Amino acid sequence: MPMKVIVIQFSGSTCDRDLVYAMREIMGWEVDLVWYKEVTHKLDNYDAIFLPGGFTYGDYLRAGVIAAYTPVMQEVKTLAKEGMPVFGICNGFQILVESQLLPGALIGNDTLRFSCKWVNLRVETSRSAATKLGVKGDLWRIPIAHGEGRYFIDEKGLKELIDNDQIVWRYVNEHSEPTKESNPNGSIDNIAGICNLEGNVVGLMPHPERAAESILSPWETDHGRLYFKSIENFHREMM
Repeated sequence: MPMKVIVIQFSGSTCDRDLVYAMREIMGWEVDLVWYKEVTHKLDNYDAIFLPGGFTYGDYLRAGVIAAYTPVMQEVKTLAKEGMPVFGICNGFQILVESQLLPGALIGNDTLRFSCKWVNLRVETSRSAATKLGVKGDLWRIPIAHGEGRYFIDEKGLKELIDNDQIVWRYVNEHSEPTKESNPNGSIDNIAGICNLEGNVVGLMPHPERAAESILSPWETDHGRLYFKSIENFHREMM
């Protein structure tokens, strides 16, 4: 049976339909796009929860912070702690961090500019729900589109992420080296995405839904599909 997932739409979500298209038309999943105030049916009826990219509430105060305090996110937090797979892309990652489902903070790009371009990601672990089919060291080419994507965490927190194998992707160059030049926003340790200790909550700044078809890529690759196929594999392992 295909996966049944929900994409929660907030005021200011702008990448929700791209995400729905990738999961419904490319992956063949059953997808509900639901306005956050209308999530009246139980979220635990779904196989996974997705928080899409965009600029919820105009990034007022901080990116993702207002959405993080909506009532629906309280239920998401409860289910995530019970093992429900929860995924945040770009602004969705920011919401997960502001909800304290993931550690650290996402702040303004060090360039002080919005950045929209293709980047190279190196898979750092296969233990997360979004990299189950990845191999440590794999190179994924996926685009970014953000103004507040610089991941930051203090020294102690960074050590914990490394020790607990919670860093999922790093920005790298074409030789898979995490250099300053390959880091598009100044993220600490070139971090592009992380997961929680259990691996069921995953956030990343780049947009895999925009790289799920080879026709979209300058390299004619569909590395974004590996993200969704990994989630599918994670779901099968849970069943």
